[in-house]
Amino acid sequence: MGLAGTSMADRAAPSGNATHRIPVIDRMMEMLFVLEKRPDGATIRDFVESLRMPRTTVYRILNTLQRHDVVSRSSQGAYRLGPRLLGLAARSIGNGQGFDLAALAKPHLESLSAETGESSKISVIDGEDLMVIAAASGKREYALTVVPGQRLPLHAGAAGKTLLAYLPENEVDRRLLQTLGRYTPRTLTDSRRLRRELASIRRQGWAQDKGEYSPSIHAFAAPVLSRDGAIVAALSAPFVAGARAEHVDKIREAVIAAARHIAAALP
Repeated sequence: MGLAGTSMADRAAPSGNATHRIPVIDRMMEMLFVLEKRPDGATIRDFVESLRMPRTTVYRILNTLQRHDVVSRSSQGAYRLGPRLLGLAARSIGNGQGFDLAALAKPHLESLSAETGESSKISVIDGEDLMVIAAASGKREYALTVVPGQRLPLHAGAAGKTLLAYLPENEVDRRLLQTLGRYTPRTLTDSRRLRRELASIRRQGWAQDKGEYSPSIHAFAAPVLSRDGAIVAALSAPFVAGARAEHVDKIREAVIAAARHIAAALP
């Protein structure tokens, strides 16, 4: 995963003689490509209409994938990428260190969300974007829903800025040459201002978002660093704007502590 500028479909198996391919696997991969582009999920009808497959074929493939946790089904009938697939992704993205980052982080996320009442997530760089690979739900009223598999821009939000801040300078330079999309009036689209923000994040060890991707959503994030100081992931906790100052401070301190605990648990 994670080749810049390519979709999951573009990264499919190498081309070859059609007689050496298995049609049902081709269909399964096409269905996963659909889910890659639909973080909110897809129904059986969506698959039938977009892929022009028989409904029975779609159902049988989804049922098999769900049995292996490669997809999951919501109570409303929408299918999303499942925890097994995201766990495999976490292993491939974990800087080649061969550990399951999502599984390792999960108890820390659950502890953080229990402490703050807010949802929390672990995100990594995948290609040109950020991808959420693990999350825990908050129990507080108005706690936000976070879905593993979600992809977000790196320059807009606390987690993305954290990941950018700890990249090698030449890699930051390359990424900031691209056009930085504006999502709200608070989105940092000027590369000079963003560089100053990244330097501040490195100095203080955490990042804040005050509505850069969605006007009503704020967040704190902190880096999960390897033993040699390389960025592995960003831990973040999003919350609805307007929270009391003491609760905001509690979230920031808990996020920083949880990120350090995950870093200490890395192999």
